[in-house]
Amino acid sequence: MANTKMEISPKWQKVKKEELEKDKIERPSLTYWQDAWRRLKKNKLSMVGLSLIIIIALTAIFAPMISKYSYEDQRLEFVNMPPKFEVYKIDDNNYFHLTNEYKLILVSGEGELIDILKEVEINPIKAYKRYELNENEIILDYSFAKKTARSKDPNAKKFELRLNGEEMTINKTMRNKSYILGSDHLGRDLFIRIVFGARISLFVAFVATMVNFFIGVFYGGISGYIGGKVDNVMMRIVDIISTVPLLLIVILLSVYLGNGIKTIIIAFGLVYWVRMARLVRGQVLSLKEQEFVLAAKTVGASTWRILAKHLIPNAMGPIIVSMTMMIPAAIFTEAFLSFIGLGVSAPQASWGTIANEALKSLWTNPYQLIYPSIAICITILAFNFLGDGLRDALDPRLRK
Repeated sequence: MANTKMEISPKWQKVKKEELEKDKIERPSLTYWQDAWRRLKKNKLSMVGLSLIIIIALTAIFAPMISKYSYEDQRLEFVNMPPKFEVYKIDDNNYFHLTNEYKLILVSGEGELIDILKEVEINPIKAYKRYELNENEIILDYSFAKKTARSKDPNAKKFELRLNGEEMTINKTMRNKSYILGSDHLGRDLFIRIVFGARISLFVAFVATMVNFFIGVFYGGISGYIGGKVDNVMMRIVDIISTVPLLLIVILLSVYLGNGIKTIIIAFGLVYWVRMARLVRGQVLSLKEQEFVLAAKTVGASTWRILAKHLIPNAMGPIIVSMTMMIPAAIFTEAFLSFIGLGVSAPQASWGTIANEALKSLWTNPYQLIYPSIAICITILAFNFLGDGLRDALDPRLRK
């Protein structure tokens, strides 16, 4: 038998460097929430909305602490003072502003409101007023107003001011340093009242969030997980509640409890959670057949533990998005109820009550309605921007 030489390949071979680099971990893996935050930061509008919400919240908390005015402080001599006004110069240290009611308000050179100038002589028949200040005589003749009203000419002369016999003209326009957003019809600081209105709105947003989470989430979760007759009964209750208008509930509660933020909170607690309950029920119905739920049942987990530890945490993405999107609706509802007189009562400040009071002088003092309207729009847009970003960031189908 001939000897044959066999070639045996080596058992171990040296791996090339390129092969090792294939399995190298470039960066640590991200969790679901870390990845959601990463994608949320890429959405510029969402970050703008989040920044605005933080700014509004900080302003609502700290601005009243450093302000010298409260939301109910009144100075009747400074009613309906705009944020910017035209002034007439008496001398280097004294200026005054002529209001729509033909009153003279003394103003410092920096725009601080000092006091109202008292008349020395009044002649209502001739539409004439005389003032004296530091040996200066000021004459206000507003007898032209009636002729101007009849002529319907917007540029017609309505009054005439004379300083020591010489006709006065507007010297310059100043910013109101005493009331940066002006004052209302009772001489209250409009900025501080809007800030207190932000407190009311953010409190309503917090209450709506808590109601949605603790009632809507667990009610819908129990209904979807148990199913059967229990689910039918619980959902019929939701259908009945959702058919009753919120406005009707607020009116009925106002009869017994009176108007105020307490009535709005109770109304939200009664009806505001039904939409969230339907959403969570649908999520639980789709999740309860998954393998991780079956595994939890196998090891003997209770119904409460499965809901609290497995089903609800896995549905938190849609829940958070829905809560964020429902907050603007709650803020607008509170402002609407206060606007029609069913919300916050005077002298408390709400964006709705401020807008309602501004209607009385809409044509003469439009800023009193413009500023609370801007505050409502900015807040609602901020929450909508954040909600849109969360919806995209928490959607697992968009993960990359």
